[in-house]
Amino acid sequence: MLPRYPDFSKKRVPHRQPPLLGISRGLKHTVKMQVVLAVFLIIGLSASVWSEEEIKKDEGVLVLQKSNFKKAIADNEFILVEFYAPWCTHCKALAPEYAKAAAKLEEIGKAEDGVKIVLAKVDATEQTELSEEHGVRGYPTLKFFRNGQSVEYTGGRTSDEIVNWLLKKTGPPAKELGCVKGMKEFIDSSNVVIVGFFKDQTTESAKAFLSAAANIDGYPFGIVAAPEVFAEYNVEEGKEAVVLFKKFDEGRSDLNVEDSPLTEETIRRFVTAQSLPLVVEFNHETAQKIFGGEIRSHLLLFFSKEGGHFEQYMEDARTAAADFREKVLFVTINSDDEDHGRILDFFGMKKEEVPSIRLIKLEEDMTKYKPVESEISANVMRQFVQDFLDGKLKPHMLSQDLPEDWDKEGVKVLVASNFEEVALNKEKDVLVEFYAPWCGHCKQLAPIYDQLGEKYKDHPSIVIAKMDATVNELEHVKINSFPTIKLYTKGDNKVLDYKGIRNLEALSDFVERKPEKVVEEEEEDEDDDAPKKDEL
Repeated sequence: MLPRYPDFSKKRVPHRQPPLLGISRGLKHTVKMQVVLAVFLIIGLSASVWSEEEIKKDEGVLVLQKSNFKKAIADNEFILVEFYAPWCTHCKALAPEYAKAAAKLEEIGKAEDGVKIVLAKVDATEQTELSEEHGVRGYPTLKFFRNGQSVEYTGGRTSDEIVNWLLKKTGPPAKELGCVKGMKEFIDSSNVVIVGFFKDQTTESAKAFLSAAANIDGYPFGIVAAPEVFAEYNVEEGKEAVVLFKKFDEGRSDLNVEDSPLTEETIRRFVTAQSLPLVVEFNHETAQKIFGGEIRSHLLLFFSKEGGHFEQYMEDARTAAADFREKVLFVTINSDDEDHGRILDFFGMKKEEVPSIRLIKLEEDMTKYKPVESEISANVMRQFVQDFLDGKLKPHMLSQDLPEDWDKEGVKVLVASNFEEVALNKEKDVLVEFYAPWCGHCKQLAPIYDQLGEKYKDHPSIVIAKMDATVNELEHVKINSFPTIKLYTKGDNKVLDYKGIRNLEALSDFVERKPEKVVEEEEEDEDDDAPKKDEL
């Protein structure tokens, strides 16, 4: 059969729907489309309203949350964000300074050549997801966003320090000062400013100054080439100079450029030494400069403002401090402040001992020194510090008073004064637990350790002992975590560290020298039981 083509000779009649059914279906389709369009329109309008909603401010600081965070970052080229907790003491101390910085930056932004920098804050306890996203691990945490990219804030916590740090990150490292009027305004703008006098800003010294300016946060730097400014500030034209202007002490310090070449390091040392007062009062505002500086030896003056000690002794303190400016930092601590009670405890001091002085070397062991004399005068302070620098002082070790009943129970009580006599007795094996009263693991061990003490209470050559290592210090024993258990062996006084399971059987095997029976304890997170070093 030959293939057949469709027969087009017959007219095809199209299938028609009943008239009403077609109209009904068409209407349904139209209505559906209108509903969908309406929903999208509402969503679009709502999103538009949300995106355009103005972010609230609190004392000039933007209040951010997850819904507006990205918008705030996108809308502001430069923005500093504080992640805080309402209960955090440091956050509360920062709050008024942060608000003042926001006001200053707003004024700067209004100037013709000003840069717009915005401050914002996030309640990290409420916005937990946002905080986790930005790696917040403590309070306050500050992050600076430049075109959406964040870096950690490393500046101070006063309004001036915040402003200066931000201006440094968003502008030139040193401001060009072309006239006397501009110079005076610059000096008046902050408590401390550093100015470089360089007629030729391409020299190695000028480059070193600009490099130092770029890397030293917290202080504004200026640079001068104009002859009239040289003359106004008594800098010989043609010479190079670095001058630090300050609103305290002598008001001005000049870096001696005759004896050594100007390098970034010499400028850094100069700024570190001269930017703080001869005697600094310790508080939330100064803490970072005190501990973040390069001077690691501090003479601490414990005074009471209510007792009039600041007025009585400050002049002597300034006199002595002038001799050690770049070597030892003199710091006053107001003993009336309840927050400073921990510092007194750290030094084993009572309020009744105020006024008093101590010296500390900020290193891993936080070595402390105590003067022999209780008198406070310029001469006593000067001699005490000089003896420290000459290596003539012995570290001051904390010790509790020895309790009368220290050996009454199975577990003997040791303090620094009787430690050597008991623990290093060559006729006995002495097991010592170094503990802290606040340590959770120590509290768990206590009943087991008491049982151990009772077990060996009458043993002729085994002693079970303990020592509160937070208030008793030993020159040759450094405790890095609590509890630390050590066995001082008879005969050679060899020291064996216990790392086994903390139960009665394992501890008994260890003290009886049965190492093959001691099972080492699996490592667990004991960060909370590390010695707590107070921020002075």
